[in-house]
Amino acid sequence: MKYLCALLIVTFSCVLDASEFRLATFSADVTIPLNHRCMGVLPTKSKRVADPLLAHGFVLSDGKQTVVLCALDWCEVRNGAFDQWREALAKAAGTVRENVLVTALHQHDAPVIDRDAAKILAAVGLPDELYHVTWHDKTLARVSQAVQDSLDLATPVTHFGISETPVLRIASNRRVVLENGTVTYGRGSRSGGNKYFAAAAEGDIDSMLKTITFFNNDKPLLQMHHYATHPMSYYGQGVVSADFVGLARARLQRQDQSIRQIFVPGCAGDITAGKFNNGSEDHRQELIDRLYQAMAKAADNTKRYPLQQLDIRNTKLQLPFHPGDHLTVKRLEADVANEKLSVEKRILAAMGLASRRRVASGQAIDFPCVDLGAAQILLFPGESFIGYQLMAQAAAKNKFVMCLAYGESWPGYIPTAAIFAENFKDSWLWVGPGSEKAIRQAIDDVLRK
Repeated sequence: MKYLCALLIVTFSCVLDASEFRLATFSADVTIPLNHRCMGVLPTKSKRVADPLLAHGFVLSDGKQTVVLCALDWCEVRNGAFDQWREALAKAAGTVRENVLVTALHQHDAPVIDRDAAKILAAVGLPDELYHVTWHDKTLARVSQAVQDSLDLATPVTHFGISETPVLRIASNRRVVLENGTVTYGRGSRSGGNKYFAAAAEGDIDSMLKTITFFNNDKPLLQMHHYATHPMSYYGQGVVSADFVGLARARLQRQDQSIRQIFVPGCAGDITAGKFNNGSEDHRQELIDRLYQAMAKAADNTKRYPLQQLDIRNTKLQLPFHPGDHLTVKRLEADVANEKLSVEKRILAAMGLASRRRVASGQAIDFPCVDLGAAQILLFPGESFIGYQLMAQAAAKNKFVMCLAYGESWPGYIPTAAIFAENFKDSWLWVGPGSEKAIRQAIDDVLRK
């Protein structure tokens, strides 16, 4: 254990023969019930289920330590709920919560889970408005049981493979320079119907789909695919769906049930499919097909390595809370209690208040790195912008780094310093300037040998 730049770095390392490593995979249904709120604040609650929301993950162990990764078809998991998930899955797998990576794919026709905000809302007469607490707790118990059950079917894992495949005509940056020279971040997920937004350049993106494959000798056991974009084609109509990322994953899974397919999100706070999507069903199908084609190609150029190490490094990340007058404790408490405001605005205030209290308590964000040698997996908080993924790739130099986002999601959007300088504003923004400096340090700390 050592201290670097006031950040706590804890490193566990083990190099073993490949025969010591074992991999278990799990899957569980986490679909919300009808009449459940989507994205935390959407006014139209769930009316029907177009396709199920799922939790996919794996448990990787070297016989002495264990890592759990769980990818949820949910919008976000925040504050006390993030602790709740990691603690439950750690108990199920026989590990510690610092070794549990929970990420949400960020579909919008899916729930936001924030235990602390739910308690604040219940205290002012709004129980189950953010999410149905009893349903959630039963769902977490079911996923935990799936993790525990999977251990009995764990398989030796001898190798892992890495690959990169270009993805065409999906991602585009929200940032667009208008004809008058001003900058907008308004190119949302369904902006393709706007001719100017559709014609504007893609902007800063990461066009590569990255895949990690685990093998038992020559037999592939699991493929984990990673790509940076908001995963929505359309949403807000009360039709629950894993959207194009989940539907592309499901198509690939149907081809071979013996290989677990997992999709994990990149740093896509400022990345959408807006240049190429107008919100139509036709465009949804095109997005599904483009992502599916890229994932299906992952096996064509996979470079294999013997699995010989499982290093876990973690740093404690402190992010500054946003200094805006609309996010003071006094203002947030007043908004939560104000019955004249819409329920959606009171929910937003409760989430902000829960996050403010968490920061005030001094609880930091875990920023983990799982190092397999030739590949690293990092988990970023919230809606980290694409700039952070590009920073991590530069810091990793020639090594393969997979930058998951939507871990602890209380921060909401996490812009870079340059984007803060352009006066970026949003109701889903709870962090302030200074975030980039802290995250840069965290990246350097966990990637450092």
